[in-house]
Amino acid sequence: MATFIIGLVILFGGAALYGKFCENVFGPDDRETPAYSKQDGVDYVPMKTWRNSLINLLNIAGTGPILGPIQGILFGPVAFFAIPIGNVIGGSMHDYFSGMICTRDGGTQMPDFVKNYTNHTVYILYDIFICILLLLVGAVFIYTPGDIATTQVFRWSGAATDPKTWIIYLIIFAYYFLATCLPIDKLIGRVYPIFGLILIFSALGIFIAIFAKGYPLTNIWADWNTAGEAVSGVMGVKDVATGALTTKDVTFLANGFDWGSYFTASHFIPVFFLTVACGILSGFHSTQTALVSRTIESEKDGRMCYYNMMIVEGFIAMCWAAGTMGMINLGADAGGLSMMGTQFLQASTESKAVVDGVLQATYVQAGSAYYHQIGAAAVTGVICRHALGNIGGMVALIGVIVLPITSGDTALRALRLTLADSLHIHQENNKQRIALAAPVFALVFVILVWAKFNANGFNILWRYFAWANQMISLFALACIAAWMFEQKKAKFSWMPLIPAAFYAFATCSFLVHNPAQTAGSSAMSWNAAYIIGAVFTVCYIALCLYNGQKKAKKAAA
Repeated sequence: MATFIIGLVILFGGAALYGKFCENVFGPDDRETPAYSKQDGVDYVPMKTWRNSLINLLNIAGTGPILGPIQGILFGPVAFFAIPIGNVIGGSMHDYFSGMICTRDGGTQMPDFVKNYTNHTVYILYDIFICILLLLVGAVFIYTPGDIATTQVFRWSGAATDPKTWIIYLIIFAYYFLATCLPIDKLIGRVYPIFGLILIFSALGIFIAIFAKGYPLTNIWADWNTAGEAVSGVMGVKDVATGALTTKDVTFLANGFDWGSYFTASHFIPVFFLTVACGILSGFHSTQTALVSRTIESEKDGRMCYYNMMIVEGFIAMCWAAGTMGMINLGADAGGLSMMGTQFLQASTESKAVVDGVLQATYVQAGSAYYHQIGAAAVTGVICRHALGNIGGMVALIGVIVLPITSGDTALRALRLTLADSLHIHQENNKQRIALAAPVFALVFVILVWAKFNANGFNILWRYFAWANQMISLFALACIAAWMFEQKKAKFSWMPLIPAAFYAFATCSFLVHNPAQTAGSSAMSWNAAYIIGAVFTVCYIALCLYNGQKKAKKAAA
């Protein structure tokens, strides 16, 4: 418990100090914002700070701060330090400067932001890259809430051949289309405050339960390797490729988890930092703060709308990570969860039963006792019910469903705006907006159908979405550094370049190691991946500094 509390102190204490420092470095003033100077009643619309803050929070808080920490906490209590430190100096700084620079530059969207602070070649690459990412976000965030709603709320099968599954998908799909085409204050600005209250309720409910119910949390200085009791049993495994159900003799921990072994075997760097993205740093967020740059009333609201909302997301991630650890340490007999043994997790012969470190089991039997699976979606239900009871748990579960929806709709809206800006397509009326949105949604539907009918399709999409999400941040961080050089603030360029160097190494080493492993052949060794990652990082930082110095010379000329 003490480690969790220290982590919260780092998060909120760091936010107060470093957030103010970021604000001082940028220097917000009283100039007219794009919400007024370009007001059009559609995308440029002045909205109150509290409304912008909730909108931005829900835009950035998809399933990332829930499903990511549920999987990331398997690395042990070190997560309670990694999340707040990374959030304060990485994610919140990234969100603040991305949003503020876009605000000051007239409400630019990220492709133009990249074009202004790099060069045309990088701009073209980014434009293609971000359009693909936003398209995948839209598809992923129809799939995720749709499946949680069908299987956990309505208790339907969720199968691709079940018409009820597609009814739920189409309802979400229709909402996305309206949110993409209608003026931002007609739908998003009206319903998001309600969604925001549900989100806050669920996070605070779990936070209170952690203390009120005394969830057992492992401290970072404790022995990570002795928790739990080893029990032999039989597990039903559903092969993700064929759908066939087989039984396996396994050893699992009835209570607790071998955190230390998982940490050692699963490569904390880089895997943890791609698993827990939205609570630490997410490149997707820059596309969402760019949206709010067109509705913010004053530059001085930026710290609350951009920096502090990312801190809130870090708090949500901390609560779900602690809730998951508490449920695992309690064990299924006490209403919590039971984990499989580390040997099973690492056994290559059982790799199809594990997806991104999360077990995909149908049941576990030990004697006369049956234990539920530890899939990430199942964990959300267990935590919600245990922390908040049946009624409160259902409300919180609705919040979990809402989270991805409130990121998917604005992702597709951002995609429409990006395409409109890049292709110079006017968007003044509904006919023009629908004409641009229609082909986008057709592609989203094709991706959704493929992912649903392909047994491993969604896992492939999610794995590379997570990688692409962090790669996108490298563009924004490089642009922030260039802006600092241009504005004669080069002495502060270490602020974006430190997290940029870390994520350049993490994303590159993950990419060069993981595809071979995914394909089923022998993966490149992690040592080799780390060497390639280090070389890439040096080249990336050198290019950032070179570009920054060019911007500084051009500004001085």
